[in-house]
Amino acid sequence: MTTAGLDAGRRRAVLRQAWSVGIATGAYGISFGALGVAAGLNLWLVQALSALMFTGGSQFAFVGIIATGVGAAPSAIATAALLGIRNGLYGIQTSQFLGVRGARRVAAAHLTIDESTAVGIAQPEDEAQRLGFWRTGIAVFVFWNAMTFVGALLGNTVGDPKRYGLDAAAAAAFCALLWPRLRSLDALATSALAICLALAFAPFVPAGIPVLVAALAAVVVALRHGGRHEAPLRAEAPGSDPTP
Repeated sequence: MTTAGLDAGRRRAVLRQAWSVGIATGAYGISFGALGVAAGLNLWLVQALSALMFTGGSQFAFVGIIATGVGAAPSAIATAALLGIRNGLYGIQTSQFLGVRGARRVAAAHLTIDESTAVGIAQPEDEAQRLGFWRTGIAVFVFWNAMTFVGALLGNTVGDPKRYGLDAAAAAAFCALLWPRLRSLDALATSALAICLALAFAPFVPAGIPVLVAALAAVVVALRHGGRHEAPLRAEAPGSDPTP
């Protein structure tokens, strides 16, 4: 990973984004650890799921279905695999700026999640995209697995993690990344439609599915405008930094 093209200020800005998103997302791993144990899995199975599956939506869906009782394993595996499809879609985009092969490609595939993709594509420079992707992926992996272990050890004694606002921390980090990118009418229309789709489907489908449905918003807007790109709503000052 080369970052020689970044000055010290930009490098620090990207690293701040990466680690803040990593910490905010990783903190919610305590919830998965507690839920996994409550579903009947032992500490090591819960930890293995976090390390090997490493995609929050699929993990929560898996333990949620396992908790329903005997015979739920095939359904849990199928649901988790379906939710993991979005990571494959992310890989199509991240491969354009990562350019990795061999073992690094395997590592990149494992770290291709919502957070690493979001931080990576939020950067305007190629070097910053690679730095943001890798550092965010590593940060989430470390903190998510560490907090999964803590949650599995404490079990139900931690109570509902929503009481501590941990579920909102990751969402807040995503909003901070998204906001500076909403500069065109197309971007605003896509975001509004995605929100409506997610809210409409959320009460009726498993966790993670609304995200897949919301992705259709980009397709609808693209078809509606025939691939045209609109000018930003406001002009950027020369040399301004578009990142939060």
